[in-house]
This record gives sequence, structure tokens and C-alpha cells, in this order.
Amino acid sequence: MTMFAAPNSGTHADVEPRAHPRGPCLRDDLTSEGHRRPQRHFTDARAAMVNAHIGLARSLARRFANRGESLDDLNQVALLGLLKAVDRFDPERGVQFSTFATATISGELKRHFRDKRWGVHVSRMGQERYLAVRDTADDLITMLGRAPSVQEIAERVGLTPEEVIEAQEAATAFHLASLDTPGGPDGDQAVQIGTTDSDVQAVEARLVIEPMVRRLSPREQAILRLRFVDRMSQSQIARELHISQMHVSRLLNRSLALMRSWLDEA
Repeated sequence: MTMFAAPNSGTHADVEPRAHPRGPCLRDDLTSEGHRRPQRHFTDARAAMVNAHIGLARSLARRFANRGESLDDLNQVALLGLLKAVDRFDPERGVQFSTFATATISGELKRHFRDKRWGVHVSRMGQERYLAVRDTADDLITMLGRAPSVQEIAERVGLTPEEVIEAQEAATAFHLASLDTPGGPDGDQAVQIGTTDSDVQAVEARLVIEPMVRRLSPREQAILRLRFVDRMSQSQIARELHISQMHVSRLLNRSLALMRSWLDEA
């Protein structure tokens, strides 16, 4: 007769897994005995948490709209914050996930504006003051039903009125306007800081010609001025100088010929 040994109650006995006192948790992917749970359990639970709170993330993103950033980009930042909230959440702290996620997503959105939206360098203190002044102004508008004064914002934030004004001026550092772009980001005509001077070449020509003109006689200089500066015809110059039109033509041709020869010599 074949004998079967009774199961050993020692180290080879089957161990019944103990129930976790906190119940299932996203981060609790190890059993009490140290055995790895299937990866699918963790992935599915994480995806379920994300899908259940996408509406919260998008709602928080809309709060930051109309500040120079597209809503699509803000939604992406908010979803990134939601993923971080899911990975970092610890139920043992006694905080509801929605509360924890709201703080994490809002922080991610504020960090996005603070660190990535500044067109020029602004100190961290300047960025934080700007955000505090902006958020306080938004809150006061809701409370007062009107735009708050600088003094009211200063008293609430704990800054001087001058510091509030400096913080508000920091908003101009969000964007850099291109001088080469014909239109603004919203399709408006961009402000032209400078334009091409069409007389630049004329200025250069005058710098070259002026010394030559001074070598001519006073009458020849007068004829050149009336002809090329005042745009008078030869007949009008003749009447102005009380000489014949033929004499004007002869003096004009002589002056131009002399100047051409002097230019070739230079």
C-alpha cells in the first residue's frame, strides 16, 4: 500500500493571505507576504482612477483659461497633474482623493505658468508676487463685484502698493513680440517698432555729393538746388534767376559733368 505523508504544517504549509486593513490601494501592489500582485491589477486600478477624475482635471484647467494659453495645452497640463496625483496618493493620510488631486493639479497648472510661460527672465520672487497679486485680484472682483484698487490688493496680499504695481507689470514678461511677424498672435496687426527708411540711400548720396556741390559756383549751386531739391523745371529756374532757359541748361550740364569727373577721381 502506498502511503501518503500528511501535509507538513511547517514552512511548506499553504499560507492564507491576510486581508489588508486599508483595502485595495493603487500603491499597494505587494501582498502582506511580499508576493507581487499582477501588474494588470495596478494598471487597471490606475486607469480607473484617472478616468473617474478627468472631468475634475478639465474643470480646473478652465479656471486658468483666458490667460494667454490655449485650453488644449492647459488640459494636457491638468491631466499630467492628475496622473501625478494618482501615483502619489496615500489613503493613510486621511485625505479624500478628490481633495488631494485638486491641490496637485492646481499646483501643476500654476507651475506651468510660473516656469514655462515667462518670455524673459523674472526672479522667482517676482513670479510668486505676480501670481499672488493676480489671484487676489480675481478673488476681490468676485467679492466686491468690481475691480479692486491697488491699495485693496496690497492690504490683502501684504505688499506695498508699489510692489503690487511692479508685480502687475511683470505680466508683460509672459510674451515676446516678434518684430518680423506682420500680425499678432490673435490676428491683430502687430505694433511696428520701426520701419525701413526709404531715404537712407538718399542720405548716403548727399554725404558723397555735398563736398562736390560746395566746389561749384554760387549760381551753379542755386541751379542744382532749384532743379533737384525744389523740383523746378528749367523754364521756372530761368524766370527765378532772370536768365535764359538755354543758359540754365548749359550751366546745369556743366555742373553735372564736373561732379561726375570729381566722382571718378575719388
